[in-house]
Amino acid sequence: MLKKRIINTYIEDCKKTESLPNIIGLTEDQIRLFHVALGMQTETAEFSDALKKHIFYGKELDKVNLKEELGDILWYISLALDVLDSDFETEMARNISKLKLRYPDKFSSYKAEFRDLDAERKLLEGSTGNE
Repeated sequence: MLKKRIINTYIEDCKKTESLPNIIGLTEDQIRLFHVALGMQTETAEFSDALKKHIFYGKELDKVNLKEELGDILWYISLALDVLDSDFETEMARNISKLKLRYPDKFSSYKAEFRDLDAERKLLEGSTGNE
């Protein structure tokens, strides 16, 4: 029950900690999406750096740090979902629908390389993700 409540309130809770500078010439949505793009790059770089230090420098894998970086990425994703009038459950379902179309049985390198992008786009445009 707690997990469902967290999912239902996460985006609203994240918005309470968002910083929105006034950038002349940009709409609020543009500022928010630009912030998301830059923030996700920063957080994924921090995740990659921790993994690099483990693999190449022999440091112990810091799972606490990796989870923290993933949490930061989720924070940015939640802001993007808000701007795009969506939510985690819808986009998770939409993503799985797309992957089931692409890989009806299981992953294959061939199907990854030779995708039916028109069919995928049609599914994404017409899908709420809840089919």
